[in-house]
Amino acid sequence: MAKHNIILTKQGKTVNGTVQLTGSKSECNRALIIEALSGGKVKVENMSDAADAVTLAGILRKSEDFEAESDKGADENTLLDTHTPYLINIGPAGTAMRFLTAYLPLLNKNIVLTGSERMQQRPIGVLVDAMRKLGAKISYVNNEGYPPIQIHNGFQQQANLISIKGDISSQYITALLLIASSLPQGLSLEIEGELTSRPYVEMTLAMLRQAGIQHTWADNTIAIANQPFAETALLVEPDWSAASYWYAIAALSDEAELFLPGLTSYSLQGDSVITELMANFGITSVFKDGGVYLTKEPKPIFRKIFDLKECPDLAQTIIVVCAALGHDASFTGLETLKIKETDRILALQTELAKIGVKLIEKGQVYKLDCSEKQIPQRMFVSTYDDHRMAMAFAPLATLIPELEVEDADVVEKSYPAFWTDLVKTGFEVNPA
Repeated sequence: MAKHNIILTKQGKTVNGTVQLTGSKSECNRALIIEALSGGKVKVENMSDAADAVTLAGILRKSEDFEAESDKGADENTLLDTHTPYLINIGPAGTAMRFLTAYLPLLNKNIVLTGSERMQQRPIGVLVDAMRKLGAKISYVNNEGYPPIQIHNGFQQQANLISIKGDISSQYITALLLIASSLPQGLSLEIEGELTSRPYVEMTLAMLRQAGIQHTWADNTIAIANQPFAETALLVEPDWSAASYWYAIAALSDEAELFLPGLTSYSLQGDSVITELMANFGITSVFKDGGVYLTKEPKPIFRKIFDLKECPDLAQTIIVVCAALGHDASFTGLETLKIKETDRILALQTELAKIGVKLIEKGQVYKLDCSEKQIPQRMFVSTYDDHRMAMAFAPLATLIPELEVEDADVVEKSYPAFWTDLVKTGFEVNPA
């Protein structure tokens, strides 16, 4: 399918308006798995319209039909069972890949789980190993440690204690926690070393608790017993990750007054820390009237080190803002960025070079060198099939007269209305 490029422009350096954000993709995907495991006791409200969430919801709705439709599956010459399994292709939906790797074995069906070309380059071995220890029968179709995977029927729990490294993607840990209460023996999850993206794990446990699932967390072990879900509704909050791009726009504007309805100061989402991070750039957040008001005040930037370990999805946003403002900051906690939708470190280095800024890697520390920064009249932004690359660089249109963004439709993964919302707040979006 041909990529749809756009030209993004902005007259003046003032931004104001009200932006109604979609439901959180992170919350929604967790809620959808909880709903499926609960057998209908839990209902999801304020469903996200992010493509990843829509994809996962569609797969879960069809899960009851797997057996009846099993003869419609994949090319049996590439598979490991003589019985042709049901084929599930989640495309680029990384969260769905991780959550379904843990969820689908519980259905006791023969299933092949695959995804886009990039998805087949993203590791899944840590989670597959954990599921195998629990008793799942999972094989690799092509390359060891990577999708596609074949899930065989006959799951019987063999263990209730799993050790897993804390510095991996939190989605592996969340995937296991989501199914824990549905396992006959429950599950104790021992976290080895320091836990990366801790707020995402805390979000998972908080949502499980809302659905009636209790846990204990002592030292480095999270334990969830076998227990039933309660009848309840999980209300998905607006997406703080999506809000971060509006904070970036405000930070790069001379004046900003924006209202984002539905966001609260007590959010489950770790990315709500954007309020604290953007305070460094003069953005004030005031919670009232059922949402948050953003305003911009001139302020010198003093903070030199940003630890993004607990909010890696904000990394591109913060790094681009620092680069655009010529702020030579350093960043830590970026270990997981190389295995996302793209190698986000390399993508940032490549695109920032277009404004003369270097992102230098020194071990686990990344430092910006803005000494040769220059703002061109026109810039082409490559997006690498990564929604966050498109949205993190879009705020540069407040500084660059003509910003061409490659593959604008990529934002559908998490924030389909992004370009429409930009138009509502004074940007111009035209076909390239």
